[in-house]
Amino acid sequence: MLTKVIAQANVDHAEKWFEKAEKIVIVSHVSPDGDAIGSSLGLYHFLQTQEKTVNVIVPNQFPDFLKWMPGAKDVIIYDRYKDFADRLIREADVICCLDFNELKRIDTMEEAVRNASARKMLVDHHLNPGNFAGITISHPDISSTSELVFRLICRLGNFDDITREGAECIYTGMMTDTGGFTYNSNNREIYYIISELLSKGIDKDQIYRNTFNTHTEGRLRLMGYVLYEKMEIYRDFNSALIWLTKEDQRKFQYRKGDTEGFVNMPLSMQGIRFSCFLREDTEKDMIKVSLRSVGDFPCNKVASDFFGGGGHLNASGGEVYGTMDEAISLFKQALIKYEDQLLGKK
Repeated sequence: MLTKVIAQANVDHAEKWFEKAEKIVIVSHVSPDGDAIGSSLGLYHFLQTQEKTVNVIVPNQFPDFLKWMPGAKDVIIYDRYKDFADRLIREADVICCLDFNELKRIDTMEEAVRNASARKMLVDHHLNPGNFAGITISHPDISSTSELVFRLICRLGNFDDITREGAECIYTGMMTDTGGFTYNSNNREIYYIISELLSKGIDKDQIYRNTFNTHTEGRLRLMGYVLYEKMEIYRDFNSALIWLTKEDQRKFQYRKGDTEGFVNMPLSMQGIRFSCFLREDTEKDMIKVSLRSVGDFPCNKVASDFFGGGGHLNASGGEVYGTMDEAISLFKQALIKYEDQLLGKK
């Protein structure tokens, strides 16, 4: 049995909204990851069983290694089909906002969603949810938004309506947002949920292969280059840094998603508690920041203090609007500020 994490009032309101709605739009954050796409498509497949007209819209393209997921071909990319997407958003009865806490996280879609007359529902697991939704289902203690979508469907009394396709998407979101269940995944209820998803006929081993074992030659060569040339170890702080410029990425025919998981690699070294990955964005004049940690080191606080971001205790991110040298300087400042915690002194 699952703990009733979601408040009954939110479940009741969601049930009424879904019953009355004919057109539902699901939106998620810019540069969608596995949890964004997994939770969105998991809810998409469920709502289709309820005979609703459902569309998933994301701000920009998502990685190729997620495009095997059932329904992925139907996801609408806002920066390619803006006019069509704007019309769907205007006509929606309900807009489900998944895996982000503030409307600014949906980038160029923000204005359209904010101004839409549709009722808005937030389902998310990040800290500090904004006050823009009529229903806010926000639980930072939950491993992923995909897990929350599963819990919501069950609380609505519709577990039987979760299809194999929907279960595959939910599992993928849970798996990717916990690093293959290696962090933020000590709650035993996660594994109860996995067993229930298995009962839908999913092949979790094939899902892993579909997601993680479809790399290009360019990605593998980039990985080797990163480990040999672009990784710096800060033993005095139990930390590591990886950085990539646009030029580095061009050398290896970079595709969106090719650096997925790179930030985790230094954590496989003995004694490393904190890892930072800085990558110049190939589309925008900014630097993407990915942070990972082990144990109780709060990389989400580092993200908030130095990189204008946030996230979870062991997995967070942010952005730097400046040069790579400036981003590296911020990282070094963070090491000094958090030295005692990195060294286990407090």
